[in-house]
Amino acid sequence: MSDTREQILEQIKLQGDLVRQLKASKESKEKPLAPSSVERAFSTTVGQQVKAQQQQQQQLLQEQQQQQQMNKIDEEVSRLLALKAKLGGDAAPTNQKFTLKTPKGTRDYAPQQMTLRQGVLDKIIQVFKRHGGEAIDTPVFELKEVLTGKYGEDSKLIYDLKDQGGEILSMRYDLTVPLARYLAMNKISSIKRYHIAKVYRRDNPAMTRGRYREFYQCDFDIAGTYDPMLADAECVKIVAEVLDTLDIGDYVIKLNHRQLLDGMFEACGVPAKDFRAICSAVDKLDKSPWEEVRKEMVDEKGLDGAVADKIGEYVRLSGGKELVEQLLADAKLKAVPNAVKGLEGMQLLLNYCGLFNLESRVSFDLSLARGLDYYTGVIYEGVLKAEPGAVGSPVKASPVLENGKPVAADQGSGTVGSVAGGGRYDNLVGMFDPRGKAVPCVGVSIGVERIFAVLEAKFAASNVKLRTNDVEVFVASAHKGLHEQRLRVLNQLWDAGIKAEHSYKLNPKLLAQLQHCEEHQIPLAIVLGDAELAQGVVKLREVSTRQESTVPLAELANEIRSRLKA
Repeated sequence: MSDTREQILEQIKLQGDLVRQLKASKESKEKPLAPSSVERAFSTTVGQQVKAQQQQQQQLLQEQQQQQQMNKIDEEVSRLLALKAKLGGDAAPTNQKFTLKTPKGTRDYAPQQMTLRQGVLDKIIQVFKRHGGEAIDTPVFELKEVLTGKYGEDSKLIYDLKDQGGEILSMRYDLTVPLARYLAMNKISSIKRYHIAKVYRRDNPAMTRGRYREFYQCDFDIAGTYDPMLADAECVKIVAEVLDTLDIGDYVIKLNHRQLLDGMFEACGVPAKDFRAICSAVDKLDKSPWEEVRKEMVDEKGLDGAVADKIGEYVRLSGGKELVEQLLADAKLKAVPNAVKGLEGMQLLLNYCGLFNLESRVSFDLSLARGLDYYTGVIYEGVLKAEPGAVGSPVKASPVLENGKPVAADQGSGTVGSVAGGGRYDNLVGMFDPRGKAVPCVGVSIGVERIFAVLEAKFAASNVKLRTNDVEVFVASAHKGLHEQRLRVLNQLWDAGIKAEHSYKLNPKLLAQLQHCEEHQIPLAIVLGDAELAQGVVKLREVSTRQESTVPLAELANEIRSRLKA
């Protein structure tokens, strides 16, 4: 160690001597002497030591930075884990308290409500099949780009989903745009399809009026190139058949034409770029008075007041064939080709509706606009004339529940609102086709949620209890120890295709079994007893009349079928 110290002192001394020589050389303006070999060795050794120290300091600094980053990561993970625990992860804490409610704009359906709903859907499907409909189904969500730009101002109501696997998705808003995507993707140019499924809208719900955020639509569409108004008139007929079959009260089917609306706007002086915006405002006339709609046109959408007043003269008109004739003679409309084409189309449609005996059910109504952007031709809407609970309505009360509690009835304007709607959309499929190939389409959508609301209120008012199962016969035992015999008889009935059930208790009381039959409206009951079984017979009981007869076990299935048909 002392040797090393002496070497360093010697090197420092040599370095001092060198500095003094250089200084003296500078003062005498002589060239400095070249460093000796000892001086070069000293310089190299010192430089290496300095470099090693710098590397050690740099490595230490990097380790400190890495440790700081790891600490930050640990803190962030801890924060996220705490948040997950607070929100509820995969396994919720045993002491967690839940808010027991359905999301806003949705509801649960009890067995009686589901029975009613299924009955409505079955009747609608029968109408669709009568007109040659074929069923399809599509995903509940679509690529966002498929849905955006198709619904006008209502596009803000689309539910968007988070990025999952690199795809930006949205919940379907209706069943029409998915149909157009389906046709374009599969190169289908002709189909009659029906589709019954749930759709989703981030709307302001009104539960008692059948306005939800999750709800069913029942669509029927005719795609293909056909002669004018033949398919359109059949869709109007389908609306009438559905509403007549469901027997939910008096209704009217309003008719109009998008070309006529555009022609009317043009004749009144609306700039072409504002057609869709003004159309959306006119579409609110079924819910708002003209004064409010006019204010929206002028104040919010910048339309000239005089132009709005001209529109008001038209959109408050309604009638039948005579109104078409009146408008065909209107000088302002006659000068606009779109208006003339629309009126000629309406003339043909009303003629076909007459052949279908729909004169008393349809109304040519210029206030009907339907705000969706994709309509190109005839549009229509089925509207109930009386609100549930209104004078002349078959409905006396509203049973609609939200999270298990009755919802107060809305104070409406005397109508339930639209329960069906649709129209022609000839350009929608072409928007998805790579070559822009158009497939003309016309269709109708049944607003079943509002229909359900009306029927639920109707049944609640009449105190009618709907049967919620299809069981045809209940297998009962008269005393203990017959549960195995019940299973044998049940198996015999099930194999014969008969809907049957029994008690899941080994030794149920006979009175409790018969009361179950009455409560659930099961028409027949089989009563097993030791004496009867020993003879190979059972008692068959008609629950409503309480009459009993003896039937051989071998003939039981045939006898039940005979009783059910009677």
